[in-house]
Amino acid sequence: MPEEILAGLANVLPKNIFLYVAGVSNVATLGRRFVLQGGTQRNLAVVKAELDFIQKHYHGSGHPEVIVHPNCCEAGAIGAALEAIEFCQAGHSTVFPGFKFLDTLHYTIHRDETTRCRFCANHSLRTFVDLKAAHAESATLSLVIIATCERGEAESTAVARKISSSWKARRQSCPNYVQQAAEQAWLSTQPVSTATGIRHKPIVFFSHRSQATEQYRTNMHIGIPRALNLFTYAPLFSAYFESLGIPAQNLHYSHFTSPRSYQEAAGFSAVDPCFPSKVSISHVFELLRNCKREPLDAIFFPMFDVLTTPLEGCVGSCACPSGSATPEAVKAAFSRTTDWFREAGVTYVNPVLDMADRDLFKYQMFYCWKKPLHLDWQENSRAVDTAYRCWEDFEASFRRQARVTLDELERRGDVGLVMLGRPYHHDPGLNQGILEELQRLGYPIFSQSLLPLDTDLLDRLFGAEVKFGFIRSPLDISDVWKNTFSASSNHKLWAAKFVARHPNLISVELSNFKCGHDAFISRVIEQIIEQSGKPHFSFRDLDENRPLASIRIRIETMDYFLRHYRDQLQEVRESPLDSAHNSHFVSELAHIACVPTQGQSHI
Repeated sequence: MPEEILAGLANVLPKNIFLYVAGVSNVATLGRRFVLQGGTQRNLAVVKAELDFIQKHYHGSGHPEVIVHPNCCEAGAIGAALEAIEFCQAGHSTVFPGFKFLDTLHYTIHRDETTRCRFCANHSLRTFVDLKAAHAESATLSLVIIATCERGEAESTAVARKISSSWKARRQSCPNYVQQAAEQAWLSTQPVSTATGIRHKPIVFFSHRSQATEQYRTNMHIGIPRALNLFTYAPLFSAYFESLGIPAQNLHYSHFTSPRSYQEAAGFSAVDPCFPSKVSISHVFELLRNCKREPLDAIFFPMFDVLTTPLEGCVGSCACPSGSATPEAVKAAFSRTTDWFREAGVTYVNPVLDMADRDLFKYQMFYCWKKPLHLDWQENSRAVDTAYRCWEDFEASFRRQARVTLDELERRGDVGLVMLGRPYHHDPGLNQGILEELQRLGYPIFSQSLLPLDTDLLDRLFGAEVKFGFIRSPLDISDVWKNTFSASSNHKLWAAKFVARHPNLISVELSNFKCGHDAFISRVIEQIIEQSGKPHFSFRDLDENRPLASIRIRIETMDYFLRHYRDQLQEVRESPLDSAHNSHFVSELAHIACVPTQGQSHI
């Protein structure tokens, strides 16, 4: 019935606004007074649906106040006019041709195979809009291209190359350490000479059966999925296998997550866990399918029990139980009716590993690979030590680069973004390209896992709290979270504290649908950031759906607030006050929320 369809449209509107665009489930976090604007508010059914939604999802003290803007149809235009006034007052000029010109403008639209983009592998359809003025004296003809990415907006190969060159320059000036870590974690761990740029042969450990062992391992092929905590520990395992004589080219990794690869393997799952766990099935499926072209001897997908952590005083450092059990669930998915591993002639290796206890880890790896690699204990032990050293060097290198970028932000009074997420959010298929879009806008992107840990920086940000006895060290989170047993949750909370205390950093939280750990700590993270007086942005319940329109709206909104925040930082830098006072102001800003006022809990 038409009325039922219209009622459904009215009911879904507030869900789109609050759950998908704003990304909040408790509207009380936005305040107590809500003003409804926009021409849609002329529809009383929509107003009723929004009122019901706000009242149902308001979990705070008192009752929400909902007001319909008296000029709801014109409110957006009034806001645009105010923004234009501010824009002009800042010294900018308009390129608007005027209403008379627009009245004489005609356009044609076409979208077919002739408009398909050929400048990248996506081959997306584009919309071309030809514009032409009616009067000859100012006749102009231009081409407007509506595309899904920057490269698709090019009219020719030359323009596409120019866009690519500009994007390359932007990536260098505004590094995305999340993406860089995701790309480099899977590279060979062979050291590179800083003088010659030539890779040296890695240290290789063999037993007394060296000749036979070397020949056997040289021909060994191992597949590893790009999934879950392997985004953190891939350099460690690469170094382990390479140091035992397995060539780097014999380590085969699945590709980054894509909607197509996920859909191809979606039917194998026997359970319905969180999205990152479901995605893991597609990575193993890709490795199995590629066995027909490049045979594998083993697929290595470990179950992580305890993870490493730089934090101090935590109750534990455990991996997520759902993620830990995923390799076993994947094994069941591909042996439930047909044994895919046997048909592919591959051994599925999924040991339980403790990454924090190196001696236990040595035993676990030895027990796992003793027969497949003909190991003895001594070479296994040396290989593990080498692996940890290479992994630590990998992370230390990123932390040093992050510190350089952070110092540059402080020097310029600019803003950087910190991704508060889990290791698998380094996967561009799981972060849905959100971080890359923000990088395109000119914001460097930091990963919570690779923030600098320099003593001078930590003392500047957390020294006052340690001095007053709120925490035992800069790496202590017991003041904000007592149940410190989940490693990734602990890191996320500490990174939120780091961001709250650094004036040049803003947080962007990522979380997936059905993430039980994030359901508990997300509100705590919001409180930590909000008490610092900063904006906090989040993209929650990410899954296989990618609502491009709502993501772009939110990113544009974020950019608006970030530019205003950056202007505030610039005002502090350009203040006529003496530099010593400015330095003191920035220091005080960095310690916002360090000392609680009376009646407040320390956050």
